[in-house]
Amino acid sequence: MSTLPVINLTYEIYKAVVDIVSHSEKRWRYSLGASLEKSVLDLLSELIMAKNAPKPIKAAYLLKASGHLETATLKLRLFLELKIANETKIFQTQNKLAEAGRMLGGWLKSLHDA
Repeated sequence: MSTLPVINLTYEIYKAVVDIVSHSEKRWRYSLGASLEKSVLDLLSELIMAKNAPKPIKAAYLLKASGHLETATLKLRLFLELKIANETKIFQTQNKLAEAGRMLGGWLKSLHDA
């Protein structure tokens, strides 16, 4: 079974988030950091469910995934604004999240157009 590019990218995002969180202060690691990790894992989970779901219910999983992506984006922005972690790593991860968002949007659009 092949893995979709958006799932591979989200996996890369998760690895980057784990690295960012592990290098943040203990104060943030177990609160905002754990929450950010969970949001990205939930995003990954919904994408996998959408991949394997029958066509009529794929959109529901993708909409949930979109919500998790937006939540993760906001939490990452909070990391940046509070200067919790390395700015360069955060910017790189934000770019990957934006790309995943574009892929997710394209997938949703393809379901509506079909």
